[in-house]
Amino acid sequence: MTSLMSNRLKSIGTYAFAEVDKKVAELKERGIQPIDFGVGDPTIPTPEIVREATKKAIDKLKSSGYPSYTGSLKFRETISRWVHRRFNVDVNPETEVSSTIGSKEAVFNFHEAVVNPGDYVICPSPGYPPYTRRTLFAEGIPFQVPLLAQNNFLIDFDDIPCKIAEKAKILWLNYPNSPSGAIATADYYKRALDFARKYNIIIASDEAYSEIYYTEQPPISILNISREGVIVFNSLSKRSAMTCYRIGWVMGDSRIVGAFRKVKTNIDSGTPTFIQEGAIAALSDEKHVEKSRAEYRKKRDILCDALVSIGLPDSRPDATLYIWQKIPENMTSVDFATMLLQEDVALVTTPGSWISDITYNEINPGEGYIRFALVPSVEDTKLAAEKLKNIRF
Repeated sequence: MTSLMSNRLKSIGTYAFAEVDKKVAELKERGIQPIDFGVGDPTIPTPEIVREATKKAIDKLKSSGYPSYTGSLKFRETISRWVHRRFNVDVNPETEVSSTIGSKEAVFNFHEAVVNPGDYVICPSPGYPPYTRRTLFAEGIPFQVPLLAQNNFLIDFDDIPCKIAEKAKILWLNYPNSPSGAIATADYYKRALDFARKYNIIIASDEAYSEIYYTEQPPISILNISREGVIVFNSLSKRSAMTCYRIGWVMGDSRIVGAFRKVKTNIDSGTPTFIQEGAIAALSDEKHVEKSRAEYRKKRDILCDALVSIGLPDSRPDATLYIWQKIPENMTSVDFATMLLQEDVALVTTPGSWISDITYNEINPGEGYIRFALVPSVEDTKLAAEKLKNIRF
């Protein structure tokens, strides 16, 4: 056997968050229990209303057979009602919505539906790794554009060369943005739509963090502006602490959702029906969302105040469960994250350079930042704030 891995697989590096998990394991092997701000996996319990609905559904649906590829009509109708309440947007559950096995599966399937070999996909950097990885698997070409503080972490469409835009099939947007916490305005979405329509590009809007925000007004969806040429990705992983349940949805332009559905029916199966029942319960309740949002805000403020107290800029985000912390200019992101792993501190973070790709102008926009995921408890966050006092740089 001369070559085990395919060329596609060999073309990608190690998944960044797997490296974070490795660092945590190394500390534990040395007898050190770190406080882990590395991976954005909520540690708060999945709400009781969700757990109870799921448990009941296991018996209720004991003879339910294979689940629908696109989600039960009941689940899709629940999504439609929630979208109307939350965004005042109407989506047709029959043709404009499909369930997914979480966002990661959805991102992978979507590229297979629309990307041909040689097509460009415009990806933000830093950004969710599957945007880029799936482009490569589909034999497309990722075009990395930097998210910079001077642009409020928004893609600058004027900086995308026409020759690239003319060959692009997808433009990925992600607002509220992971990891910066930036929120897109209606004017920005209009500019994005104008750019995409000029070059006949599909907009893929990843809105997985739409419910974790700290502003007076909640973030809008791009669907508030238009659905033509648009597909939106969302999930219950962050909103309702359902990462283990693997359930989400896509919605938008029926032509694009239809293409997504066609791929999905040939690649995987549907989310189990009893989990869909748990998701229905989750979308029917806002109290648990308000509670978790308040807890994230509290942890954000504890940690940001501590970081400011040791001389770092105030990088308080407007949304998401991340802090995209600016670090001293004389240190790399890996150096700073490594410093936080010293035994008297033992805080796990993600170096910004690990979740950013080199962009077309040959910079790594994640360099100079580290990411804190606000997943430890309030008590552990307070302890981390105390530990930060031991840092000298």
